[in-house]
Amino acid sequence: MVKICCIGAGYVGGPTMAVIALKCPEIEVAVVDISVSRITAWNSDALPIYEPGLDEVVKKCRGKNLFFSTDVEKHVSEADIVFVSVNTPTKTQGLGAGKAADLTYWESAARMIADVSKSNKIVVEKSTVPVKTAEAIEKILTHNSKGIDFQILSNPEFLAEGTAIQDLFNPDRVLIGGRETPAGQKAIAALRDVYAHWVPVDRIICSNLWSAELSKLAANAFLAQRISSVNAMSALCEATGADVSQVAHAVGKDTRIGPKFLNASVGFGGSCFQKDILNLVYICECNGLPEVANYWKQVIKINDYQKTRFVNRIVSSMFNTVSGKKIAILGFAFKKDTGDTRETPAIDVCKGLLGDKALLSIYDPQVNEEQIQRDLAMKKFDWDHPVHLQPMSPTSIKQVNVVWDAYAATKDAHGVCILTEWDEFKTLDYQRIYDNMQKPAFIFDGRNVVDEAKLRAIGFIVYSIGKPLDQWLKDMPAVA
Repeated sequence: MVKICCIGAGYVGGPTMAVIALKCPEIEVAVVDISVSRITAWNSDALPIYEPGLDEVVKKCRGKNLFFSTDVEKHVSEADIVFVSVNTPTKTQGLGAGKAADLTYWESAARMIADVSKSNKIVVEKSTVPVKTAEAIEKILTHNSKGIDFQILSNPEFLAEGTAIQDLFNPDRVLIGGRETPAGQKAIAALRDVYAHWVPVDRIICSNLWSAELSKLAANAFLAQRISSVNAMSALCEATGADVSQVAHAVGKDTRIGPKFLNASVGFGGSCFQKDILNLVYICECNGLPEVANYWKQVIKINDYQKTRFVNRIVSSMFNTVSGKKIAILGFAFKKDTGDTRETPAIDVCKGLLGDKALLSIYDPQVNEEQIQRDLAMKKFDWDHPVHLQPMSPTSIKQVNVVWDAYAATKDAHGVCILTEWDEFKTLDYQRIYDNMQKPAFIFDGRNVVDEAKLRAIGFIVYSIGKPLDQWLKDMPAVA
């Protein structure tokens, strides 16, 4: 029986291993983590992450061939294949601060694998890592090998939160990179055989190590670039009276471009896009490619510009001040169908409004008050570092009130900001919301989920990103 161990029980490790266990009942899968609370949650009825379909998969396999444990060394030493899915946060100090990935956790995982291994192992990079990480890991393992053979593979994940289980069941592609040696090719074949239990072989791409590592960064950079491109167009649409949805629809009909990732919004978020582009920028700079680095930096600049532009539009529309005004924030997660708030645009929008002394009433169906308060208390990049370095009991920001109902959030509000595209926000009783708001009543739709014409008929002043502006808004242009 093949034994698989995954170090790291987060958004990647947990769901990926659960699906491998479901699809390969003859393989024993252990997910290990030093966090007792996280492993306890994986072994309970309240899993530590929210992902549609994950509950059912875990419950089918847990205790049979899927195990969650804090006994890291035992499971690593017994495994034939060790996946490493630990954090690779952005460095906050030292060489490459603000861009380079911090490989502290990766290095300590590699040293531990070398220490406890008594048999040959395939070590698989599952975290997003900078190009050439495998080479560094290989050096650590081979210099501490005690005669054991370690083969390093890169197997980047291409999951989208909110659809992770479906992405794992039916992936566009599985990418496996390894050494172009007989032992490296044998290791690639062993991992390919695991995925071939349910993934058609023609979707399993094999490459060299560096191509696999760079493909992950490139994929995220290209996706983020599409979002920044349509968001740049949204600003031009507002200035000219064009409708960004119509422009995106027309552009997306070109088969060379396609319709996906062309929805204008308040900006992209999530744990990967910004981090991976910064990483790409750093690699370009280190390799003497400043023009390429600057090209990718611009993707992030447009994303930051979009969030700033949204805040400026709110403030200028409401008589150039939101001081003391109640603003309802609908949605805090970075996208629907996840409780993840890492790099969510809502943080920057809320901080911008708080800087102008607004009173915020926040509702999100999957994010609790402690998480929201912590996010608003944290500095940039802190979210990706261990919890003991984050504010444990965040000082409650007095201007922020977190509620568990959209109607409570909007009651007596001067304005409503929609920052996550949760389906429920499309079907709210907006007449009821309007009746209970201060007048004039504003809606700022950062995800283009509402029907502007219907809301204007009710009496709202509506701002939808990239859509022709309300006459009211034309008279009060967004200030720079």
